[in-house]
Amino acid sequence: MKLTYRYATAKDIAIIREIAEKTWFATYEPILGKQQPQYMFDLIYSEEGLEEQMNAGQLFVIQYASDENQIDVPRAFASYSMKDDDEKIYKLNKLYLNPDFQGGGLGKKLLIEVEKQIKESGGNWLDLNVNRYNKAKLFYERMGFEIIAEEDIPIGEYFMNDYVMRKKL
Repeated sequence: MKLTYRYATAKDIAIIREIAEKTWFATYEPILGKQQPQYMFDLIYSEEGLEEQMNAGQLFVIQYASDENQIDVPRAFASYSMKDDDEKIYKLNKLYLNPDFQGGGLGKKLLIEVEKQIKESGGNWLDLNVNRYNKAKLFYERMGFEIIAEEDIPIGEYFMNDYVMRKKL
């Protein structure tokens, strides 16, 4: 299977939303119930919300894998941005892989690609937030991230209860 990566534009918002929707609710409803994930999805993954994130400097990368007919199919996406220019810290804002393809190493390959892009941009560190009860925490630990803090971030009437994790690039 051939993998390719490309930066997304506003024209790719439908692809991002499709992957996010397949992943988001399966991940967060068991942890947070139904209302909070729906509220957050509507806020973060609306067309306007995604366009605003792109305009604010988040770079979105879409991972494509060729299918049996050699047609490139979007499988995953990630987004990252500069967090601290002085210390060259970037933030991985999102990494979502279509659940139909989880467990085959595509998420790992996408993260490696993002890390490569950040290093080529002069980045030294990569931070991320992950819900304290999200099983993705174990994936990030296997990929070399360590917990450096805990954060409780208000979002509307809800809170995101996260670990902040960091990796030296």
